[in-house]
Amino acid sequence: MKRWLIRLAAIAAFTLQFGCTQAPPPALPDTRAADEKAIRDGEAQWAKDFAAKDVEKNVAHYADDASLLMPNMAIRNGKDAIRGMFKGMFADPNFALGFGPTKVEVSKGGDLAYSQGTYTMTTTNPKTKKPVTEKGKYLTVYRKQADGSWKAVEDMTNADAPATPAKLPLAQSRRRPKGR
Repeated sequence: MKRWLIRLAAIAAFTLQFGCTQAPPPALPDTRAADEKAIRDGEAQWAKDFAAKDVEKNVAHYADDASLLMPNMAIRNGKDAIRGMFKGMFADPNFALGFGPTKVEVSKGGDLAYSQGTYTMTTTNPKTKKPVTEKGKYLTVYRKQADGSWKAVEDMTNADAPATPAKLPLAQSRRRPKGR
C-alpha cells in the first residue's frame, strides 16, 4: 500500500508540474524597421521645425521629463526649461540649425531607441556680433509613448571644435572697405 501511495504522489506531482505550466506569451512582432523609419521621419520634420523657428513644434518633440544637454550650458530638464532655451536661441537673427541622423538603433523590446548624427549651427557671437558656425555631433535617446509616437528623453550635442566665423557670400567678401 505504501508503494502505491508513493507512486500516486509522484504521478500527481508530475501532473501538477507539467499540467499547470503556462505556455509562453506569443512573441511580439518585430517593428524595429518601422520604428527606425518613424524616428528618421520625425527628425526630418524636427529639422524643418527648427528652420521655421517654431518653439512649440520643437518642444513637442520632447517627452515631458526630457533633458537637453548642450555645450557650455546647464542641463535643461523638462519642457519648460527647454522651451525657454529655444525662445532665446530663436530670437537670434542669425540662428540656423541643420541636422540629420547617421545611425538609428531601436531596442528589441521596441520601447527605446537612439539616433546619432551630425549638425551645423549658426549663431551670433555675443562679443563680435558676427555670425559663427559650429559643426558637431548629437545623440538623442527616444522612448516610445503610449500613443505609439517617439519622443526624445535625452538629447545631447557636442561641438567638433570651437565655432568659427561664418563665411560670407562671395560677393560680400570681395567688397572693399570705404576709403580704400
